[in-house]
Amino acid sequence: MIATLNGKLIIKELNYVVVECGGVGIKCFVTQNTHTTIGNIGENVFLYTYLVVREDALDLYGFSDSDELEVFKLITSVSGVGSKIGLAILSEFASDKIMLYIASGDAKSLTAASGVGIKLAQRIILELKDRVGSISVGNTAIDFKAVGNANANLSSKEAIEALVSLGYSQSEASLAVGKLDPSLDTNDLIKLALKSLARGL
Repeated sequence: MIATLNGKLIIKELNYVVVECGGVGIKCFVTQNTHTTIGNIGENVFLYTYLVVREDALDLYGFSDSDELEVFKLITSVSGVGSKIGLAILSEFASDKIMLYIASGDAKSLTAASGVGIKLAQRIILELKDRVGSISVGNTAIDFKAVGNANANLSSKEAIEALVSLGYSQSEASLAVGKLDPSLDTNDLIKLALKSLARGL
């Protein structure tokens, strides 16, 4: 299996690039983030890659950092989520945002990605919610497990629902409440979360 590519960038299109390695041009489908950060034609580039084997094709997907690769593999492990949907989600959101949406059960935010309806977003969350707490994404300070637990604790859940009714997204509310002591009552959780949100988390 091809794990990485290191070579000269010779073609750069909207959703794929071609990297020349040892005289061979290798096509990689890429996310919007990778497309933006990879560099310019003629430059030497490095990509983490993932090979998808199908009956009629061998498709290689390239990522500028290992976090994108890990989140891509995680998302595409969900039944009914193919490589194109995985690429679309990672093109719409940064890796840590995706993990936050999953941990907090924020299906609505995930639907902003092309091809992701509410039912598919809910399935992604259902299948992955218990797994995101054990995955580290870059240098992020987000505790995905605490965010997920906040949605399970009754007082925390009520506080999150109250914050959502005030106009905050599910993920913003879950992140703010997830940082607080779950033994606090609902009103205290709401007050402290609002202070945190006012400071920009």
